[in-house]
Amino acid sequence: MAAINQEALPYPAVKKRTRTGLLLDIRKNKLLYVMLLPVLLYYIVFHYAPMYGAIIAFKDFSPRLGIWGSEWVGFAHFETFFSGAYFWRTIKNTILISLNELVFGFPAPIILALLLNEVRNSVFKRTVQTVTYMPYFISLVVICGIIKDFTASSGVINDIIAFFGGERLTLLLEPEWFRTIYVSSGIWQHIGWGTIIYLAALTGIDQEQYEAAKMDGAGRWKQMLNVTLPGLMPTIIILLILELGRMMNVGFEKIILLYNPSTFDTADVVSSYVYRVGLQEFNYSFSSAVGLFNSAVNFTLLLGSNWISRKLNSTSLW
Repeated sequence: MAAINQEALPYPAVKKRTRTGLLLDIRKNKLLYVMLLPVLLYYIVFHYAPMYGAIIAFKDFSPRLGIWGSEWVGFAHFETFFSGAYFWRTIKNTILISLNELVFGFPAPIILALLLNEVRNSVFKRTVQTVTYMPYFISLVVICGIIKDFTASSGVINDIIAFFGGERLTLLLEPEWFRTIYVSSGIWQHIGWGTIIYLAALTGIDQEQYEAAKMDGAGRWKQMLNVTLPGLMPTIIILLILELGRMMNVGFEKIILLYNPSTFDTADVVSSYVYRVGLQEFNYSFSSAVGLFNSAVNFTLLLGSNWISRKLNSTSLW
């Protein structure tokens, strides 16, 4: 029987066919949908349901009056932020730290995955993977404690500096060192975990392509350039789009654990500013407005990068 062209059907008929197909799929894959249910509930309860609270960004919120009882002030909090003394500082620091993470942190797991892919000694390969994975599973509080100990004036980094004749400094008190410490420690913490996706993608590359490359006289280096990297490229592009979509979300937990008033000029980012204003100064409406602005920028970056990628190479999230 010839297939029915859904485009020729009226909208109610298409909607009915779609609903029927969904119900049949649910009956066929009941266990899969049951497994999916906790994830859906998590996002509904903790992500979608609280979104109505974003309205306090446009109100002078008072816990006594509640969300709907508080006075409507429109874009007043946004105007205060844009004209405030900390606007350009937090935006600049957020962008600079994100760009450093993008330039230095994003390629790191790709490079490690490519290097591990060339290792033929399985014991050495597993050892390297285990060692590089370990920092990811250490508590962030412990990680920041290690960073503080290593960068203290009596820490191991200063021991190395002093060995070569340098001056001992408490590096986390030096504003010019903060971004370097933040980005490099982030690479150390996440590089091993990030390789998992790329190593999994490498297993999906057709081995016959390597055989064909060998027959054409390609060495290991040319095989990596002409077979491995093109095979990884769709995965790299998707992860790059996701990375661009959270550029303004510099992890405030690590920032708060590491920064101090002497490094605010280079360390204070939008998320840490929201934390200070919202939770320490109890200015909930203003911090919500700043957070909403931050989310809007991230959403715009995600849509823009996805659109550009779809136009350039037909690889995109949707």
